[in-house]
Amino acid sequence: MKLLRFGPKGQEKPGLLDADGVIRDLSAHLPDLDGHHLNRDFLARLSALDASSLPEVSADTRLGPCVGNVGKFICIGLNYSDHAAETGASVPPEPVVFNKWTSAICGPNDDVIIPHDATKTDWEVELGVVIGKEARYVREADAMDHVAGFCVVNDVSEREFQLERSGTWDKGKGCDTFGPLGPWLVTPDEVSDPHALDLWLEVDGHRYQDGNTRTMVYQIPFLISYLSRFMSLQPGDVISTGTPPGVGMGQKPPTYLKPGQRMRLGIEGLGEQHQTVVAEPSH
Repeated sequence: MKLLRFGPKGQEKPGLLDADGVIRDLSAHLPDLDGHHLNRDFLARLSALDASSLPEVSADTRLGPCVGNVGKFICIGLNYSDHAAETGASVPPEPVVFNKWTSAICGPNDDVIIPHDATKTDWEVELGVVIGKEARYVREADAMDHVAGFCVVNDVSEREFQLERSGTWDKGKGCDTFGPLGPWLVTPDEVSDPHALDLWLEVDGHRYQDGNTRTMVYQIPFLISYLSRFMSLQPGDVISTGTPPGVGMGQKPPTYLKPGQRMRLGIEGLGEQHQTVVAEPSH
């Protein structure tokens, strides 16, 4: 299934995309697409519904983030060997873990806002993994049993805040609108191999990123097992698994986002995002 959330910000309803690309309203069957409704049994019940019997939703309806009420938004840094090389960093001996604050989450096509005083706002297309079942000290062999689905993430990053303002990366990663999720939450039965997916990103029609998840250093089962040693992973948590090369800071000279530009990004089988970059309004 391709599950989604639609409607005005803060009032999103659950839905799905049917085989003909029509959005269908699921709100008669669940209140929201969130951690309470992401276990395999519940997803199987949704899958058994006759999609053609569900109410149609207008194609021009806003899409919200594909998961509601996210508890943790966990990111893995430098997880593509070719991306680490372009940033001048070595491949880390263990996964680099940082957070995006849940207030960064927005819809896949919402505007991305450049914060006040930002000078180096960058892009990162990433494969997102959504947890469907609690994971604590999970064995790598069992890790995929805890996955509800996959989605596109744009790990928007303000590099000066991240790298030049001392301390952790988090302050450059969690600004409002820096976490577009979606368009869809795609269930694992539709993704034959999450480690063989093309992913790409364009700014104003110029393709900067053009990679494949096969160049991940640490693959998804290892990441889930690893993270579950340090925290319990809860249904609805999102793990963003790193980005391939082609980010703005890796260009020669470095290239960063400016108001008015358009980002377009996607992952094979998981859909596309489209964002306009805007300046933070004056106080």
